[in-house]
Formats: sequence, structure tokens, C-alpha cells
Amino acid sequence: MKTIFNAIGMRVIVLALLFGVCIPVVYARGTPEGEALAIHVVRGPSGLGMIRMFETPPEVSGFTVHMEALASADLIAARFLSGEAKVGILPPNVAARIRASGRNLEVAAVIGEGMLSLLTIDPEVESIADLQGKTVEVAGQASIPDYVFRTVLQAHGLTPDRDIQLGYSLAHPEIALSLVAGRISTALLPEPFATVARMGRDDIRSVADVQDEWSKTGGESNYPITFLVVDAAFDAANPGAVRAILAAVKNSIEWVKTNPAEAGRLAEKHNFGLRPEVTEAAIGRSNYVFIPAAKARPSIEALFRVLLQHTPASIGGSLPNDGFYWRERN
Repeated sequence: MKTIFNAIGMRVIVLALLFGVCIPVVYARGTPEGEALAIHVVRGPSGLGMIRMFETPPEVSGFTVHMEALASADLIAARFLSGEAKVGILPPNVAARIRASGRNLEVAAVIGEGMLSLLTIDPEVESIADLQGKTVEVAGQASIPDYVFRTVLQAHGLTPDRDIQLGYSLAHPEIALSLVAGRISTALLPEPFATVARMGRDDIRSVADVQDEWSKTGGESNYPITFLVVDAAFDAANPGAVRAILAAVKNSIEWVKTNPAEAGRLAEKHNFGLRPEVTEAAIGRSNYVFIPAAKARPSIEALFRVLLQHTPASIGGSLPNDGFYWRERN
């Protein structure tokens, strides 16, 4: 077990950098030829689909585009609230809450969907029904994964905090490490942390497809986990620039999905806190997508309705109106 602990420990230490480093990393293209424009990305799994843009930022007429990697979505949210940020990624609930606060923010596309794994080493757990009386570690209380999992449990007749205990004391890297070391027996983990755990212990197995279970509750085929958002005033003034950026994001995501090994190398090169072999293995289990906002609206609203049932304030108290959903301008 000590050998396993050491092997996985190195991976988790590297991944933990994602949560503890707050200095932004900026990647720019050559000599300035126009107004500086930052695309704000979280340094880590949610920003991985855009990793190719860190190597070659998009060429946008009138702007010098640079990629800026920050340690957390909260830091990006603060920049949108201040008006500094014009383009970036945010979790759906954070984007909705910013919109409700009065900042005219638009979701341009969903670029990441649910990628949760319910993993166990408990021989008694073969299905979700077997979780009764058990404890499941879940990183991020009151997060989207937490609410999705609670909805799935309720669909199976389990009442969280009564029939099943949910633990929130550990961050994603610590959950992966603890599962491998046997200190916990069952956990809900997103990628690439689920892959880190799988690579550290052979007897870790999946209990259920969480995304499939979500769809059975009436939550559409999947749920959004990462938005690409734009400042509405910037979009109105620069529709061509926004279209060019969206095309670059879509191309990057498609490239990452078909070139996982190279994407892993770039993630290490650009200090995303992800080891190449972990990134390469995780990409195939991840749901990096590019779904324009108008097309994604049903899945977005299905998620938001669940959040309204649990904590209305998490999205600003009501469903966002039509203006929240980006539409291409001439």
C-alpha cells in the first residue's frame, strides 16, 4: 500500500497546485497589433479543452488576444463583476448569479458537460440502492455535482443525510488519494481525479453512470458544468471578434478530443497542474463539448430548475431570461 500511496501521492500533489496557486499565468501572441483582449480560463480540468489556444492564441482583427489562466472560477467571476473580463469560462450557477446581480453577461456555449464517476472499493456496493447506510465523499458542498448527486439519490428513494451520509471535508485530490489508500470506501469524483484514483488502485470500480442516472430523472441527456461566457456590451460592439473566438474555442476542443497525448503535453507545458499520462487517460472519459447556448438551453434550464429547488440563491433566485443566451449578431 505504501508503494501505491507514493505513486498516487505524486499525482495528487501536482493536481493540488490547481487549488493553491493564485498567480495568473498569461500567454500572448507576438507583438501587439491591437487592443489587448484576455480570455480567462481556470488553470485545470475545466480549462483543458482550450489548451491549444495557449499554444496559439486566436487571431482576432483589432485585438491582440492572450490567454490568462487563473487558479479558480471565483477569481474569474470577480473580473467579470468588475467589468475587467470580457470573455472567459465560469460554472453555470456562477454565471447565472452574476447575470442576476445586474452585470449583463451572456452564455455563449457549453464547453463541458457532466463527467462524474461514482467509485467504490466497498464489496457490498454494487448499485446506488446499496449506498443506504453508507458514506460517500463528495467534494464541494452546494456545488453542481452535489446537487446532481442528491437528485439521483432521491430518484432511487434515498434521502441524503438520512439514508446516506455525504462527506464534504476533502478536496478532489484528497478524495482520490484517500480512496486509493483505503481511508474512504466510496466517492463521487469528476475527471481527471477519477482517472487518478483508477490509476492508483486496480480494485476501484464504478457503481453507476451518474450522467445516465441524471437523464433518467428528467434532466436531459447530460448537464452543463462549464460555460464560455461573454460580456454582452463587448459582444454588441465586437460581434466579429466574438465569432472568431468561439470558432477558436470549438476548434481547440475538437483538437483536444482527437489528440489526447499532445493535449497532455501542452497541459504540463502551460502549468495546468496535470501530469501528461493522467490528462491523456482522462480526456476519453471527459465530456468536452461545444454546444451553442441556444441549443444547450434545455439542458441548462433543467439543471437550473434543480438548483432552484435546492438553493434558489445559487442562480440568483429565478431562471435567467432570454438575454442570458447568446445569439449571433450581424
